Amino acid sequence: MNKLMRGAATGVGSMPGGDARETAKTVTGSFEDFPYLPELPARGPGADMIGRTIGMLVEMYAHVEPSGWRISDRPGRETRRGRSWLGEDLDALEEFTPGYAGPLKVQAVGPWTLAAALELRGGEAALGDSGACRDLAGSLAEGLRDHLAEVRRRVPGAEVVLQLDEPSLVAVLRGQVRTASGYRTHRAVDRQVVEATLREVVGVTDGGPVIVHSCAPDVPFALLRRSGAAGVSFDFGLLTERDEEAIGEAVEGGTKLLAGIVPGTDSPLSDPAGSVMGVRTLWRRLGLSPGTLAESVVITPTCGLAGASPAYARAALAHCVRAARSLADNPE
Repeated sequence: MNKLMRGAATGVGSMPGGDARETAKTVTGSFEDFPYLPELPARGPGADMIGRTIGMLVEMYAHVEPSGWRISDRPGRETRRGRSWLGEDLDALEEFTPGYAGPLKVQAVGPWTLAAALELRGGEAALGDSGACRDLAGSLAEGLRDHLAEVRRRVPGAEVVLQLDEPSLVAVLRGQVRTASGYRTHRAVDRQVVEATLREVVGVTDGGPVIVHSCAPDVPFALLRRSGAAGVSFDFGLLTERDEEAIGEAVEGGTKLLAGIVPGTDSPLSDPAGSVMGVRTLWRRLGLSPGTLAESVVITPTCGLAGASPAYARAALAHCVRAARSLADNPE
């Protein structure tokens, strides 16, 4: 994210509604310095984040069962719909980014959340089969390489930033992902295996920046840094004192922080300066230079906005921009 400007803001991913063109217009109009490719899960299976990412896999297919997405021999109709919707979303993004030069974010589910969500033919999550996890990560890496190339072709001036959504990562590390019966949990995956797999997927960008997003508590900042992530996106309200040392080390190591401070569902919005007060307070407590604040932090909603009303979603994006500008103008 070398071209990222001071006082930057962006979104996390999902938006309400199902109109790709109107949503792309809203997102690119709100974030002139750091737009992103929106997701519209209200359209149905295939537009949800799991289904959208499954549509990117190479030589791996899935369909929808009552329990969720399951591996199959050929793409299900939901996957075919999802690929069509992704094409519509890219068309809309291309329409509203003519001549754009700067960071442009796209999102996909990361390998561990995907392994926790995608069922094998027997009904258990791929997470319980180490070989299936390896195959899934390899297929995802190859599919993401193709997807990023397509985005670069459509918006040639963009520095494409890949965001890997990993809301289940902490549960995977702690052995908290439930089996199909619901009575047991899958064994915790070794941290070195988790890190190595993430590094493999991060590597598809050939040095381009990758962000890992998790809106769960206890984000493993150090592990994500070692895996090659250039930035970590998180819900700022879930931070605890245990996280502060890792955040300080991340910032000093050059990691970007995408701080989620604006609620993802309809809520009263405070003044922008008040919204970033906690970020300033954390910076002072860590003893970090105020001058680095706006260069190290990107302001975002706490998570996706799919559950918000369209009016609130627009207001939330605008609030992120104003809050980021406040942080840049008044870092102290």
